[in-house]
Amino acid sequence: MTLRPLFPLSLALVTSLLAACSHDDADKGSAPAAATTAYTAVARGRVDVEGGLLKLSMPREGVVADIKVHEGEHVHKGQVLAMLDTKPAQLAVNAAEAEQKQAQAQGWLLDVRLKAAQQRAGRLAQAAAAGAGDGQSADDARDAAQQLQGELDNAHAAEAMAVQKLDAARYELAQRSLVAPVDAQIVERDIQPGAAVSPQGGPAFVLLPEGARIVRAELNESFVSTVHDGMQATVIDDSGSGAPSLSAHVQRIGTVFGPSALEEDPMIRANTRTVECVLAFDQPPPASLRIGQRVIVQFGTNAHTQAGAPAKPGS
Repeated sequence: MTLRPLFPLSLALVTSLLAACSHDDADKGSAPAAATTAYTAVARGRVDVEGGLLKLSMPREGVVADIKVHEGEHVHKGQVLAMLDTKPAQLAVNAAEAEQKQAQAQGWLLDVRLKAAQQRAGRLAQAAAAGAGDGQSADDARDAAQQLQGELDNAHAAEAMAVQKLDAARYELAQRSLVAPVDAQIVERDIQPGAAVSPQGGPAFVLLPEGARIVRAELNESFVSTVHDGMQATVIDDSGSGAPSLSAHVQRIGTVFGPSALEEDPMIRANTRTVECVLAFDQPPPASLRIGQRVIVQFGTNAHTQAGAPAKPGS
């Protein structure tokens, strides 16, 4: 039988609808199990993946030089998706490398001079102590060695700064490439070679992570108290395709009320308060179950045995 959607649904209304369906099924000689089947609540939902789709923007401004992947392709974590023109960043790396080598050479020369100055100061100090040398010459040699020590310390600091500058330049060079953060499928590509892009210019790629599929259902406020974590449920395709129903269980229930995102009628959507309920499938769903697909979720221990067309939430 076809049920005309009403809003809002209450538990008593669902029970009466089920009773009517049961009587009709009994008259038609349906299976005995259908006459005793009941569910506690019903809600609209959509198929999703934990965390949702990934929208990736290019990390830096620049001109797209190369695109390594195509829509529909499966990529692995760390795989390069696209590259910007790297010439400016590579020049910065080359300059930083040259600066580091210069700082290293300066430090090496000062180290050699310091060792010689320390050796000379030590000999003059020994001679002055033995009365065979000038004490002033020994003091001057000691001061010269200390001055070289200060210059060497400054050279070491300059070398450390050069290393940091080189690391920063290499990091900026790496930012000219966009890599996949997880194993995923390329759902959408929105850039072309030669295009000027920026992090604020919108996503360059949309990725579907290779994660477990879930259902995000919208529980009407009248049903929130009847649904709990771990509760069994049946997920039914809302497109009328006749696809078999799938068993699932409640993974978590939200704590914040909000407007319905799945209700198409703007008047009803403005007055409806729902809580998000996330369900996990008991078995891996078929590949035909796509992300974003709308479904009807029937909550209850016997929901999976329900026969015939599902009752829907008020619309």
